[in-house]
Amino acid sequence: MPELAKLRTVLWYDGDAEEAAHFYAATFPDSSVGDIFRAPADYPSGKKGDVLTVDFTVLGRSFGGLNGGDKFKPNESVSSMVVTEDQEETDRYWNAIVGNGGQESACGWCKDKWGFNWQITPRALLESQQASGDEARRAFEAMMEIGKIDVAAIEAAVAGS
Repeated sequence: MPELAKLRTVLWYDGDAEEAAHFYAATFPDSSVGDIFRAPADYPSGKKGDVLTVDFTVLGRSFGGLNGGDKFKPNESVSSMVVTEDQEETDRYWNAIVGNGGQESACGWCKDKWGFNWQITPRALLESQQASGDEARRAFEAMMEIGKIDVAAIEAAVAGS
């Protein structure tokens, strides 16, 4: 058995943790699907062989996927931020998540088809928040008007154009 991280996030799915893990592994670099634990016998809400948990890595971080049923749903109180280097990378991740049954939201946020929230955040946006007062304010105001972050719009806002 591979060594487990001392701290890892476990995400609750309604029977499709393995599908989600494979999607994340195909979408993000330094990502993979690890051990899959299947039920060794029938149980009250499932059958022998059903996937119970999936170990996976996304962008080098260890996660577990638990097929816990439909009792609990993800919500906006927890999100994963992916820092991107340019518009191309921003578009690639945003489009993969939204295009695979997800939903667009505001200010760089989107939701994947399993209900988990992502912030696809270009480095230019983060750096704009470190700018002087007026530059940061203009970048913030520009961000509040868009869904997927437009790097050129943020840079123009910082420049005051």
